[in-house]
Amino acid sequence: MNQLLKTVIMALLISPSVAQTTDSTSRISVIGYIEAYYSYDFNQPSTNERPSFVYSHNRHNEFNINLGFIKASYSTEQVRGNLALMAGTYANANLAAEPATLRHIYEANVGFKLSKTKNLWIDAGVFSSHIGFESAISKDCWTLTRSLMADNTPYYETGAKIGYTSDNGRWFLSGLVLNGWQQIRRPDGNTRLAIGTQVTFKPSSKVTLNSSTFLGGRPDASNRNRFFHNLYGIFQLTDKWGLTADFDYGIDQRQVGSSQYDAWSSWAGILKYQLTPKISMAGRLEKYTDKTGLVISTNTPNGFQVLAYSVNIDYTILSNCWWRVEARRLDSQDAIFEKAGKNTPSDFILTTSLALSF
Repeated sequence: MNQLLKTVIMALLISPSVAQTTDSTSRISVIGYIEAYYSYDFNQPSTNERPSFVYSHNRHNEFNINLGFIKASYSTEQVRGNLALMAGTYANANLAAEPATLRHIYEANVGFKLSKTKNLWIDAGVFSSHIGFESAISKDCWTLTRSLMADNTPYYETGAKIGYTSDNGRWFLSGLVLNGWQQIRRPDGNTRLAIGTQVTFKPSSKVTLNSSTFLGGRPDASNRNRFFHNLYGIFQLTDKWGLTADFDYGIDQRQVGSSQYDAWSSWAGILKYQLTPKISMAGRLEKYTDKTGLVISTNTPNGFQVLAYSVNIDYTILSNCWWRVEARRLDSQDAIFEKAGKNTPSDFILTTSLALSF
């Protein structure tokens, strides 16, 4: 971690004690999160690295930090801003394509309110993705590890967005202009900005429905078109049972100017059960289909077609501390995994983590 990063983190840590304001409606807050983990891949990869399409909890047979960050936030009735700096194996894997000076940015954005009477904001900078129901913060997700669709769609975005929340809180509408598909800096040769939309509807406290879209170029220098749609619902079925269902569909242009497109898709279902106030379980079933290697390239006859399932049990040690254990299996149509120097169609992984939020 370079000296600049250390200096900024120290400034964030001391800011609550030194930052004062005469505006009673303003607020400065500093929070932190750290997640330590151990993951064992029974295929025993020789490099100790999980397959390239895994970006979270991706180190084999070693204790490590998946994600740790310090975040400072400032908000008033009319302006707001966030700055979060991170470290961990998630950052190493997911931001490997970014310049070295940008790889520690988890969030960096500023926004202001456009209306005095309505909840209408414009924000610009680096912020969390508008796509999907999962984030890089495991404590906020029902499963310990991320789904295949989450690991292979944007975790973060860079650009500007306008967001509106209805007076009753049931609707959220957003339009975005972005640098691209999970990019802070666009690759040389990529000359296009992207656009996105998000519509979230909460008819009750027990139901959330979301539709998100992306239209822009692929995350390379080709300038080929990409269109993607994400649809999910989160349902609190009873006091103890919860269900999340997700479906993604994307198409990529074969060549610049071509009218031919190839597609990929994925779906997932997660069922969660709260055994006791401190113990919960979740089971996940998912399928990812990318026959032509648009997102995940395998160079095999059937491409990336993987059915995966997992089960995890979580224990809330304290209100801000969690211990989690997960078993996960992946089954591929082709032998895309490596085991003892040979190709195999399956993979089995055990992962445990200890997370603290402060």
